[in-house]
Amino acid sequence: MWSPLLRFLAASGKAAVLLRSLAACVLAAAAWADVRAGVYTGPASQGLLALSAAVVGAALLPLPLLERARSFVYVGGAAATASLVCSAALHLGHDAAGAASAHEAFEPVALLVVLAFVIRRGPVTSGPPVALLLAAAVVLRPLSTGVREDGLLAAFGLTLATVVVAGASVTARMVVAVRRQRAHRTRLEQRIELARDLHDYVAHHVTGIVVQAQGARAVAARRPDLVPPALQRIEETGAETLASMRRMVAGLGAGESDVPPAAPAGMDDLRALVRGFALNGVPAYLTEEGPTDTVPPEVAATLHRVTVESLTNTRKPARHCRHVSVHVRVRPHEAAVRITNDGTAHRTALSGYDLKGIGERVTLAGGTFRAEATAEGDWQVRARMPLTTPRPA
Repeated sequence: MWSPLLRFLAASGKAAVLLRSLAACVLAAAAWADVRAGVYTGPASQGLLALSAAVVGAALLPLPLLERARSFVYVGGAAATASLVCSAALHLGHDAAGAASAHEAFEPVALLVVLAFVIRRGPVTSGPPVALLLAAAVVLRPLSTGVREDGLLAAFGLTLATVVVAGASVTARMVVAVRRQRAHRTRLEQRIELARDLHDYVAHHVTGIVVQAQGARAVAARRPDLVPPALQRIEETGAETLASMRRMVAGLGAGESDVPPAAPAGMDDLRALVRGFALNGVPAYLTEEGPTDTVPPEVAATLHRVTVESLTNTRKPARHCRHVSVHVRVRPHEAAVRITNDGTAHRTALSGYDLKGIGERVTLAGGTFRAEATAEGDWQVRARMPLTTPRPA
């Protein structure tokens, strides 16, 4: 029930214009009511009320234009001081005949508007004392000419109004703070995700460069004609590594903006990844089943990351590997990838940024992940993802 109200209080743009227009209408109606009642004409005490109302009204004018939080404290403090000084002067020189002259409408409404601005946009340290002064100025004005029944009723009503305005302003400030914190946390999570992707890409490409360099050195003496192609492949892999690093670093920089970075890779990148993979002269083979081009970008990016880390881990420990295969299958409600190699695979516990981290990301996205040895002695990594990826809580 309160969610629409909170969104309205914290909104900017049209909602802010509507709130300020409403406050201006209420102020104009209160000023017109005071003028019709003759609050500002007559004895000297009523002239004092007019001076106090003018000072508080002047404090309203710059409020929508202020940017610095401390400026609201200065304006609010000036308005509260002027009102309290007027109330003290009325209390010291009041008489029974002028008791009703303190029951004006414009100044309390204006002070409430100033109070809302101070609570909503003032600093955390110096804002609350000024807010208390403004609240005291609103509540004490009806009692400045003596404690009477009508003055007590007016003070009680203004107390309720002050509590409502202060509560709404605090709520709006908290909602905005929560939204900013959530946006900052989202950007931070995106940057962490991009940093992990940077590790995956760089580890994959650098491992490939090392393996290719070792292969070129091994065949240099026996087959010199194979060295130039190997060097060309190393050059291409290095250029691809630099391009991946530039994309990831650019994404890390873009994490400061409110626009989330795009998915780093998709199905086309997965195909290119498998085509460019080579381990001891053994390439990887990709098979696709189902409408793989219809996979949503975020799901394709996760499948790509699983494949990158799996192939990277295949390069690190595998020996005497004769077959590396990547199988992508798409069904109406899910997509799956299976990476298999028949080398001597790493069977110890996975940790850090290895497959354990990839598995955690797959699980958080609503999928399942397994990395294990098969009955035939192969090492297999499998990941299944729903085509509609739920956002983690």
